[in-house]
Amino acid sequence: MKKMKIGLSMLGMTASLFAASSVFNIVAAEPTLSEADFEKSKTLYFQRCAGCHGVLRKGATGKSLEPANTKKKGQQRLEKIIAYGTEGGMNNFDDIFSKKEIKDISTYIQMEPPIPPEMSLAMMKKHTKQYVALKDYPKKPKHGRNWKNFFVVIERDAGKAAIIDGDKKEIVAHIDTGYAVHVIKGSEHHKKDKSEDVIGRFWYTIGRDGKVNKIDLWQTPDKMLVAETKMAYDARDIAVSGDGKYVIAGGYWPPHFVIMDAKTLDPLKVVSSRGINVDGEYVNEARVAAIYTTPNESTFIVAIKELGQMWQVDYSDIANLRIEQMDSAKFLHDGFFDPSGRYFQIAANASNKMVVIDTKERKLEKMIDVDKLPHPGPGANWVDAKCGPVGGTTHLGVGLVSVWGNDPIGHPDQAWKLCYEVETDGPGAFIRTHENSKYVWADQLKHPEPEVQQSVQVFDKKTHEIVKTIRVTEEEGKAALHMEFNKGGTEVWVSVWNRTDSKNPTGEIVVYDAKTLKEITRIKGLTTPTGKFNVYNRMHHKT
Repeated sequence: MKKMKIGLSMLGMTASLFAASSVFNIVAAEPTLSEADFEKSKTLYFQRCAGCHGVLRKGATGKSLEPANTKKKGQQRLEKIIAYGTEGGMNNFDDIFSKKEIKDISTYIQMEPPIPPEMSLAMMKKHTKQYVALKDYPKKPKHGRNWKNFFVVIERDAGKAAIIDGDKKEIVAHIDTGYAVHVIKGSEHHKKDKSEDVIGRFWYTIGRDGKVNKIDLWQTPDKMLVAETKMAYDARDIAVSGDGKYVIAGGYWPPHFVIMDAKTLDPLKVVSSRGINVDGEYVNEARVAAIYTTPNESTFIVAIKELGQMWQVDYSDIANLRIEQMDSAKFLHDGFFDPSGRYFQIAANASNKMVVIDTKERKLEKMIDVDKLPHPGPGANWVDAKCGPVGGTTHLGVGLVSVWGNDPIGHPDQAWKLCYEVETDGPGAFIRTHENSKYVWADQLKHPEPEVQQSVQVFDKKTHEIVKTIRVTEEEGKAALHMEFNKGGTEVWVSVWNRTDSKNPTGEIVVYDAKTLKEITRIKGLTTPTGKFNVYNRMHHKT
């Protein structure tokens, strides 16, 4: 009997160990995908996720998605997050990804991230093309349109930029630009430097594939794309020097910025942005976010997202580049200048701050505490009865517009302090106004509920009260975003982004009367229109 008891005990122990071993093996099993599913998930991650979470998934505006973190959440939880989004500002993707794509990408982010290749200057030069020779550029516009009231519109998923006549509300051209253009900028009036080119004529795109295009608004539609190059595999912003000689574009990967010849787009100089962040840690994926030309100085202002640094790059001698590096806060994203052109106001998303840089003294001026994940986009400046000149931002993480004083000369007591806040129905990505308008417009793109996501809100500059909520669209799978005024400030253009039908021209731009807030017309035939830029307003720094 005793032996029998021992035998049964040993058998039970063996069974228990076997069961425990089986459980251990299940838990410890590494997530896997087929080669085809891995490659597709990698592409989807790059297109939709890397901007916020990083190519190496270390996090920035979004949280870290390194395997050590994602494995803790588990497959099912990750699938729900990706499908339905979060209240913290992440969009839902159940209307963009299929259930299998959500499943696979949830597995993909539990696997070690692949490290993408580098890109040399020689590789960039191989991508440089001239579609129209410089000698063949027209001496005057080859059309009878008012090109200064053109809108240059990003057609994101179509890989195109649309040119729209702001007077006639007609689409002039759809220009092939490469994947997911993020920003389009033209030459602007500069207080110090003079360009030999006509201000506002040439526009430059930067796509999320690192492709740069030069557009000539004086050409006929079939000739508007005059040159292109490629400066990275993943990029976000671009700017033109005040003298019109150079174009600078910043890479998310490789993390660097590239200075190009503005006439030919020939890459001239590459500068790595890798370095030591404000916490004293070395960062390999130190991405270049916002880039702007300083209106009063012969410099570019460059945001190094993960370093928490603003770099002021002097372009007067690119062979001996002078760069001032200013510590601020992580993670720097997008910003805009105050009306004087001296102070650059930029969101440090994850630090919940607006950072102010004095481009005259080339130093950090102030950091303003705001709410969760500020995101002003191209920003907005206006005059408040109490605080004087002010700037404002929407937030990715909360339905709120924060407004601060930005006139240290005329209103020193109010400068770089919060003036007031306006609660909106949902978090947004863009805020706009115009000097001729009594209203400020804010979108609510980051709210997961369609009714809110499809509406923009308008508040009065004097009363600070929301005067109207405008439902821009009620069509399933579409969102309202990014407002832009026309040349005279009499109209506001709002994009309707066809998120779920992104391969067809079912998107549109809705034009509103800036005074009555009533709809004027709809410009149809656009594929995923997002950002749009009025030529006159941009060349004159209208924010």
